[in-house]
Amino acid sequence: MTKHNEAFKLLVVQRYAEGQQGYKSLARQYGLGPTTVRRWVKHFEQHGLSGLQKKFTHYSAEFKLAVLQQMRQEELSALQATTLFDIRGGTSVVRQWESQYHEGGFQALEPKARGRPTKMPTTEPPKPPLPLTDKSSLEQLLQENEYLRAEVAYLKKLRALRQAKEQTAQKKRR
Repeated sequence: MTKHNEAFKLLVVQRYAEGQQGYKSLARQYGLGPTTVRRWVKHFEQHGLSGLQKKFTHYSAEFKLAVLQQMRQEELSALQATTLFDIRGGTSVVRQWESQYHEGGFQALEPKARGRPTKMPTTEPPKPPLPLTDKSSLEQLLQENEYLRAEVAYLKKLRALRQAKEQTAQKKRR
């Protein structure tokens, strides 16, 4: 989408205001769409020079809902609503708000988190160890520790035997 500066927009609006050319002829002359020219003219009529300036805004869910409610009460078109509320981005923005509202209600109008979601899940910090008060629980932990050490030693021995068997098989193949 081509971006136009304020001076160019003002020139087009002034040419329209002179009354010698309409939306379509101005659009053809400057290589624009007629709806773009119409939108610039309406914004200028409603808000003056500030209606032609660039505007970077994030609209709150309450503002979006107020726009939709006024559109319904006064039976405004999307173009009329964008002009009245000085919403940039064209009528597609308001139509998108409408469809979001019809699909998910007010909560669908809430701004979404931007950017890529984190891939790593948040982990809880490790819990501090419980104080050992019983001698029996200490003995249980010692027994479990001994069992786990024996299991690790067994697996190491098994791995070593498997590797030795594979090496002898490789030597026989040669």
